[in-house]
Amino acid sequence: MDCTLFRRSAGLLAGAGALALAAGAADAASLVKDCGKDGKYVIGFSQANNAEPYRQHVNDELTAAAAKVPQFSLQIADGAGNVNTQTSQMDNFITQKVDLILISPFEAAPLTPVVARAVKAGIPVIELDRRSLGEPGKDYTAFIGGDNFKIAQEAGKYVAGTLLPDGGEVAVLEGLPSSTPAVERLNGFKDGVKANAKIEVVAEQAADWLPDKAQTAFAAMLQAHPNIKAVYASNDMMAAGARLAAKGAGKKDGDIKILGTDGLPGPAGGIRAVAEGEWSATFTYPTGGPEAIDMAKAILIDCAEKVPTVVTVATTAITPDNAKAMMGK
Repeated sequence: MDCTLFRRSAGLLAGAGALALAAGAADAASLVKDCGKDGKYVIGFSQANNAEPYRQHVNDELTAAAAKVPQFSLQIADGAGNVNTQTSQMDNFITQKVDLILISPFEAAPLTPVVARAVKAGIPVIELDRRSLGEPGKDYTAFIGGDNFKIAQEAGKYVAGTLLPDGGEVAVLEGLPSSTPAVERLNGFKDGVKANAKIEVVAEQAADWLPDKAQTAFAAMLQAHPNIKAVYASNDMMAAGARLAAKGAGKKDGDIKILGTDGLPGPAGGIRAVAEGEWSATFTYPTGGPEAIDMAKAILIDCAEKVPTVVTVATTAITPDNAKAMMGK
């Protein structure tokens, strides 16, 4: 299997470099009037939940990218996994009249109205990783993130063709069902395993991205279906929880093929777990932070009249074939 699932297409961001897979262009009306190389600009980022390791990884990459632009000041607000908190923080950004807003909506529907208020106030809004219910280029400026359906679909195909060619029972641990990545990853995986008619999805349950909930859910799944041969977790934290449940059921590493999503670096990350044989695979989900800052530069510094409305960041499959090499990157 080709480990690189997606590559960026060449799409220019008016002096800010190449960005990928543009699905259209936002109207000039959605971009700022006050811009230029001599200005100083405040960017507000409403993060879904800093407590999640992936979210902290996003914050780190955004901070590093913004630090390279002297004109930018980045403010990160922690939504703490609460839509009311995140809504209030967004309203505060609007009141402060920040120059541009980034947001990763904790849940899609509840955050849609405040995104609309920001746009009505004339502030460009870039949604990062997670979407509201609006349409990029129309209801907000742009979306930057991975193709969650395709990431999970490739995970399903990897199970169907490589891990379980003879078929068997599999399970899925879904993220927070009210978030767009959770729904897309669930549906993508189930579509991917259809490539092998001998595979049966016997259990699926939401664990809200949390390892303890995943451990409890997968333990119950194994009691009901002791012959489960693989589990797809919609993020790395839930994959870690699934492994603990498997251990609790007397399984050794490799008895159940565990797949995660995020591919985080570091000692607690998915790359190490695959490299050391704890999991069978994980799929990196790049933060989109550098791309978001590039787009902010195009809007605020280069005075771009158009930007791509959708930018799809690349992902890589982390398998035993490349995990050790990826650990040092």
